This record gives sequence, C-alpha cells and structure tokens, in this order.
Amino acid sequence: MTREELDAGVDPGVPVWAVFGDLMAGLLGAFVLILVYALGMQLDLATKLEAEVKQRQVEAQRRQTLEKALAGPLAAGRVTLVDGRIGISGSVLFAFNAAELQPEGRQVLRSLAAPLAAYLKERNEILMVSGFTDDRQMRDGARRFADNWELSAQRALTVTRALIEEGIPPSTVFAAAFGSEQAVASNADAEGRSRNRRVEMAPMPRPTHGNVLPGR
Repeated sequence: MTREELDAGVDPGVPVWAVFGDLMAGLLGAFVLILVYALGMQLDLATKLEAEVKQRQVEAQRRQTLEKALAGPLAAGRVTLVDGRIGISGSVLFAFNAAELQPEGRQVLRSLAAPLAAYLKERNEILMVSGFTDDRQMRDGARRFADNWELSAQRALTVTRALIEEGIPPSTVFAAAFGSEQAVASNADAEGRSRNRRVEMAPMPRPTHGNVLPGR
C-alpha cells in the first residue's frame, strides 16, 4: 500500500468506481425520499385548498339562498343580513330596558317567520336567536332584570317565542344570550350603544350525535 493510498483512506482492493457507485446510490435514495415527502406535502396542501374552496362556495351559496328568502324584509330595510346573520335593531323590537315586543317588532318578526321556516325546512337547519345589549349597567328602578345578561336572555326568549307563535317549529329555533359581549360598535356614544342593543338570528347546521348546541 502506497502512502498516497493510506492518506486517502481507500482500500486498494476496492475499485474507486464501486465506492463512487455506492455514494451515488445513497444520494439517489435520499433524493427519492425527499421527493416523495415533497409530493406528499403538495398533495395534502392541494386537498386542503380544494376543501376550503368548496366550503367557501357552500357558504356563498347558503348566504345567497338566505338573502333570496328574505328579499322582502331586506328590501323594506327592516332587517340586515351580514355574513349569514340576520340583525334587528333593539329599538325596533323593544322599548328601552324592556323585553316586551313593540307592535313594529311584532310585524317585523311576522314578516320573517314564513320565509325563515321554509328556509330551515329546505336545508334541515336550525335558528339561533341571540340577544345583545350595550355595556351600561341596569338602572331600572323596578329591577325587572338583574343585569344585561338577563335582559339579553329575556329578549332572545321573547323573539324565539314570537317566531314560534308565527309558525316556526319549536324544534328548529333556540335562544342564546350574550349581554354586552360581542359589541359591533363602540359603547362610548349613543349611536354605538344603539347599534349594540340588538337581536340577531343565524341559521346553522342541525347538531348531529357527538355535537352540541352553543352554550350546552
């Protein structure tokens, strides 16, 4: 064995091309593994993107169907529809710090009941009726409500019962209370507080086994 061979650490009995071939085979195997992993990641990403696109299409179609069903009340300007949530100003439905429906509020709910009932039946969905208030503390001398939570809950229940009276099946509607949480405007001025005092209705998929309604 020559000094050059010892310095190179190469067994003189092993041809250089064989060592080079083993090295290339190892590199090729590593490249194939990396390629397979990259392709798998790409396929997984493509699948997720496709599912997200389909979900967005379903949601867009759902909103369009709901908008069409509520064309009359929306055209009259009595309700709003934002991201699938039907909004009604609290001042239309109730007097200040009260939970009894005003005549105008009853008329609005009557105009919504039939198209909502048809929509829920067609899509096998349910309706969540949510009550919201501003953040001011209750100052009602009669103390009919302990706080804003109770006021929002009672208003949601009042609307729910009114919708049932107007023909929406009880099994397709339920009430939820949020008090002053989830404000849509600042409570620093009267206009913002008025916007926060509201009732919203949102159609949603019917729960299946293993799923529960919000708040349950």
